[in-house]
Amino acid sequence: MAQGHGEEVVEAVGAIAGNGGAFGAYFGAAIGAGLVAIGAAKGIGRIGGSAVESMARQPEAAKDISGAMLLSAALIEGVCLFAVVVTLLVTLK
Repeated sequence: MAQGHGEEVVEAVGAIAGNGGAFGAYFGAAIGAGLVAIGAAKGIGRIGGSAVESMARQPEAAKDISGAMLLSAALIEGVCLFAVVVTLLVTLK
C-alpha cells in the first residue's frame, strides 16, 4: 500500500461497516445466488449427460427419458429462480 493512503482506507472501511451491515447482506446474497446458479448448472449438466447416455443405451425409451429429463431440469431451474427472488428481496429491502 502506498504511503499516505491509510486514512482513506480507514474511512472506506468505516463507511462500509457503518452502513448497518448492508454490505454484508449484499455480499452474502450475491455469494448465495452465485452458489445456487453453479449448483443448478452442474445439476442440469449432469441430468443432460445421463439422459443422453441412457438414450444411447435404450433408444426405444428416448421419449420417456427426455420427458423425465425436461421435468427434472425445470424443477432445478425453479429452485434457481427462487434463489434469485430471495436475493432480490434481501437486496431491495
